[in-house]
Formats: sequence, C-alpha cells, structure tokens
Amino acid sequence: MKAICLMSSGIDSPVAAYIMAKAGAEVILLHMDNRPFADDGPVNNARKIAEQLRKVTGQEMPLYLANHGETQGIIKTQIDSLYQCVMCKHAMQLTAKNLCQKLGAKVIIMGDSLGQVASQTLLNIKSEVAGVDFTILRPLIGYDKLEIIDIAKEIGTYDLSNLPAVGCTVVPKKVVTEADMKKTQAYYEKTNIVELARICAENAVRDC
Repeated sequence: MKAICLMSSGIDSPVAAYIMAKAGAEVILLHMDNRPFADDGPVNNARKIAEQLRKVTGQEMPLYLANHGETQGIIKTQIDSLYQCVMCKHAMQLTAKNLCQKLGAKVIIMGDSLGQVASQTLLNIKSEVAGVDFTILRPLIGYDKLEIIDIAKEIGTYDLSNLPAVGCTVVPKKVVTEADMKKTQAYYEKTNIVELARICAENAVRDC
C-alpha cells in the first residue's frame, strides 16, 4: 500500500510515518512549506528527519515539498482568523489527496493526536475532513504526548524535531476549537480552496 504522509518538522508526524512504514505501508513524505510565513528551518529539519526515517525503516521515503505559504496567505486575507488552522489543515489534506492521485497512493497519513492542539479537537477534525473524500489514517489518534515522544526518541527523530526553526507565523493568537461546519463550508467556497490545493499539489516537487 502506497501512502502519503503529511510530515511537518515536528515530533508527531514523523512517528506516524514510522509506525505506518513498520505496518507495511510504502510511505511518501509530503512537507507543506510555509515560507514566507516560516524561515528555512522547518524545511531543512524535514530533510534531516526524512533521512533518519530512511535509516530506521529501510525505505526510500521520497520527500516532496509543496508551496503552502501561498495558500496560507490567501486564506489569511479572506476568512475569520479564528478559522485559520482549520482551513490550513483542510487545504493540506486536499493537497495530499491530489498528490496521492498523481503518484498512485491510496491513503493519507497524518500525525494527529486527539485533543493535543486546537486543530485536533473532534469537531475541528470533522470540519477539516469534510469534503476531502479520501482515506486518512491517524495512527497516533489515541496516543498521549509522552508515548509519542518515547517513540520519537527511540527512532532518532526527536532531537531533529527540536532543532531551531521559526514555524508558522500565520497562526493567530486565538483559534476556534469547536468549528461550525456551516462556517467552514462557506470559507472553503469563498477561498476556492479546492483549486488552491490542486495548484499546490501540481507544483509540489520531489526534494530528496
């Protein structure tokens, strides 16, 4: 089974990629590049994490980069800032879906752990996945942070995930935790997020 893992340079998603690789999935890594709303750190760290995952899994694990910063900028100017993270996650999943279809992958892997951050509450996950219409696996959904950290340390990605980097600066000070489905659908339509994700996936490039 070929799968695309939405992999940030954080702690959780590399662990999700590892778990699914050990379960037999052929994993392709997709990093959503937030520049100019981030520095070069997250991309450089993602490259190092990808290399470590190759070592511990024995897989090729190609790393693709997608220009998510442009999408983030459009979202930022057109919606209530409370919904920025929900919109971001929806766009990422749509982008991954498009890349799956392009590369022949059957599922998306994400590092979500229920309730760990605002975008991972049950209502927000429900809103983020609405209309994606693709299989999404969340192998860490019931893990707590300490369990995830233990695995990250065991596989050698923990320290890499903690290297200096300026992450997403478009995240607002306050975000919605119980997204209104009607609002999110209206925002999806207003921003033409399906087309934004299509363009983002079309322009994604293999980095290493």
